[in-house]
Amino acid sequence: MKAKFLVPLGLFVVLVMFLAVGLGLDPRDVPSPLVNKPAPAFKISQLEQPELQFSPEDLKGKVWLFNVWASWCVACREEHPVLMEFSRSRMIPIVGLDYRDQRKDAMNVIRRSGNPYDLIAFDGDGRVGIDYGVYGVPESYLIDKAGMIRYKHTGPITDEALQKTIIPLIKELNKS
Repeated sequence: MKAKFLVPLGLFVVLVMFLAVGLGLDPRDVPSPLVNKPAPAFKISQLEQPELQFSPEDLKGKVWLFNVWASWCVACREEHPVLMEFSRSRMIPIVGLDYRDQRKDAMNVIRRSGNPYDLIAFDGDGRVGIDYGVYGVPESYLIDKAGMIRYKHTGPITDEALQKTIIPLIKELNKS
């Protein structure tokens, strides 16, 4: 009789433990299968100068930050001042990917709020974002000198994320 009572109780305890662990995880922290793999190749027009193209190959030999954003993205507005401040350091190039957006809307945001990017690639139809596994904006990828994705940050970059994770990783990647 006691054994029949203990089995369901044991299963219930195990289920509660799994739920407790799951609730403690950050839902925005989605691991990317692209980390430690080559950054997907593409060649698309730039936002401000559509006649010019950008490709990740253009930055081979440099550590750089690839930030996916959009004018319609509320969280991107939260991240923008952090990127503006970080861009002043000139530590690494910051490339923006304007994702599933209208060119004129993105230009208006940049004119109004400032431009933290060394250049902005325009991904109006979202094809490049799909190749990078973007499921929401903002998302950022730290890419090393060999063109390998070394870190993915989901959600707005914060001062804390910059200081504790991104900048130390940049320094490490620049040593090699």
